[in-house]
Amino acid sequence: MPKLEGKVAVITGATSGMALATAKLFVEEGAYVFITGRRKEKVDEAVKAIGRNVIGVAGDASSLADLDRLYETVAKEKGKIDVLFASAGTGEFAPIGAVTEEQFDRTFNLNVRGTLFTVQKALPLFNDGGSIILNGSIAGSMGLPAFGVYSASKAALRAFVRSWLLDLKDRGIRVNVLSPGTIDTPILEGVPKEMLDEFVKLIPRGTMGRPEEIATAALFLASGDSSFVNGSELFVDGGTAQV
Repeated sequence: MPKLEGKVAVITGATSGMALATAKLFVEEGAYVFITGRRKEKVDEAVKAIGRNVIGVAGDASSLADLDRLYETVAKEKGKIDVLFASAGTGEFAPIGAVTEEQFDRTFNLNVRGTLFTVQKALPLFNDGGSIILNGSIAGSMGLPAFGVYSASKAALRAFVRSWLLDLKDRGIRVNVLSPGTIDTPILEGVPKEMLDEFVKLIPRGTMGRPEEIATAALFLASGDSSFVNGSELFVDGGTAQV
């Protein structure tokens, strides 16, 4: 039997990479999925790639008005949520001496503020016993040069989870962080090859992860297979942050 049969899932930032792979897998496993992305044309392309049991809603996860519109759509179409993968995020490289106010605000507005309100605004629709997954990063647990703002934003998500599981325990809603390592996705296209090579050297198996490897981990956290997993951080990093 499919692991998410009859479930309704919301995945933010799902127009490419890890979140798109997750949306595809969730549908294969029986879920009906709502996906978001900032650019309507990219959302439409992702909906076409997923193929069935999916609705795309263009919007910015850092915009409360856009989040309201997302959940109004979910309420109208399905009336419930069983799984939320708050995946939308951003990051920029800048050493401490070069960080700007604009860069800080962009990163924290989406990664921290956006994640908080993505979860908060979903709760009225959430079924008791559901699963919330935040998209973290190994950067939240280890030092990386010129990546301090991003790292701090991801560390904040780990702190959220520790509190939110207590806030939601009476409803049986589990909250976990999925923390990828270096994954071969389109977001890496602008990263200099020399920097990517250094990242790959940190991975014990010697190769980057694939989006599908994140998707299977997200499926585990979304499904009943992880029924006794709550408040955890699941590293899917090939061991990078563990050695």
